[in-house]
Amino acid sequence: MKLAAPEGAKLIISRLRGAGFEAYAVGGCVRDALLGKAPEDWDITTSALPGKVEALFSDLSTVPTGIKHGTVTVIAGDGSYEVTTYRVDGEYSDHRRPESVSFTANLEEDLARRDFTVNAMAWDPFSGEIIDPFGGGSDLAAGIIRCVGEPEKRFSEDALRILRALRFASVLDFKIDGATASAVHKMAGDLDKIAGERIRVELLKLVTGAGAERVLLEYPDVISVIVPELKPAIGFEQRSKFHKYDVYGHSVRALGSYKGGDGVTAMAILLHDVGKPSTFFADEYGTGHFYGHAAAGEELARAALARLRFTSAEIKDIAELVKRHDLYILHTKKNVRRWLSRLGSRQLERLLDVKRADASALSELSLERPWSDADGIEAILREVQSEGECPSLRSLAVSGDDIMALGVPRGKKVGEILSALLDAVLDEECENEKAALIEKAKEMI
Repeated sequence: MKLAAPEGAKLIISRLRGAGFEAYAVGGCVRDALLGKAPEDWDITTSALPGKVEALFSDLSTVPTGIKHGTVTVIAGDGSYEVTTYRVDGEYSDHRRPESVSFTANLEEDLARRDFTVNAMAWDPFSGEIIDPFGGGSDLAAGIIRCVGEPEKRFSEDALRILRALRFASVLDFKIDGATASAVHKMAGDLDKIAGERIRVELLKLVTGAGAERVLLEYPDVISVIVPELKPAIGFEQRSKFHKYDVYGHSVRALGSYKGGDGVTAMAILLHDVGKPSTFFADEYGTGHFYGHAAAGEELARAALARLRFTSAEIKDIAELVKRHDLYILHTKKNVRRWLSRLGSRQLERLLDVKRADASALSELSLERPWSDADGIEAILREVQSEGECPSLRSLAVSGDDIMALGVPRGKKVGEILSALLDAVLDEECENEKAALIEKAKEMI
């Protein structure tokens, strides 16, 4: 396969070599290029020390992004490139970064410190030579994620690599090598030492990957460490003719049906039934019922997402989708218009994706129920959208000040009247004009 590097990467490698140093493209960019994908980033490894790198590129912008660990970012015409000196890592005490590094002149020693074989290849963009001392090319061709060297040692250095193994297996749709998988299961508990924001980045990539369903079903013990709220769902039978999987199995299979790639939607699908185990009730016939599981799930989802440092907007949107996932939306333009006004286009479309995914993992009997018909609701939504912008509180022709001018004291009552006026507009009972809305408001006081 013919690979091609961007001009900036070739410029940097060429200049380093012209000064007598070794230099190669390395890591994920080599992996992705070999897979026929466009790399997001191009990293360069070199025998030149950081100070020398800065000196050689003094005519360009450089940033000492990780100079203690040998990394200088060079801004070349078409982008930024991390240039890192060959190194050997010292001890890891914080399960994140080595306490010290020692620079080396040996490329293979540098590749030996990397996490997985598919990420431990270097490439010469001029000769086309690939330096692959650990069999990364073979593993790439076979679809295998394998640690470089001893898996337990790699994971003890940085426990996030445990989750990264799952992430790569999901995104690339690869299997995890047996020895590496054993270490993943054995050391999963170490993930509780990793900062939430680092977990969040890997988790979002995992849940939107092509192999997410298979990976999550194979490694529930790992997921229950980083999202303990899901642990009670593993093996929790639903005792319902509408379900054929336990709560966790249902949620993961629902996620597997979603191919949209949106992290908010994917996380909502994974967490949509997280409240079921805590709200379960079996009747006298042994049939399972869940009272208030969506509201309970919203609270559990918020707690999990906050701990993992999801953004405020992500938490709000995911929690709302969990809360409303089993909402029955009437198949009428009036009702769809109302929900479009409340949620907005993006969030309502996400809700339909969650409902569609949920229905895909239910029993065949459940498909007869009208609330499973997300496609039908979406068809109505498209028709409503084609008619123009849907009114919202923001676009209402009256404001809270107008309502208070009618003698309504500031407070909850003002909001209730505005919401009622919006419903009247949506139901086409009143025009969105100030005079008409004021008269309607007077009837409500």
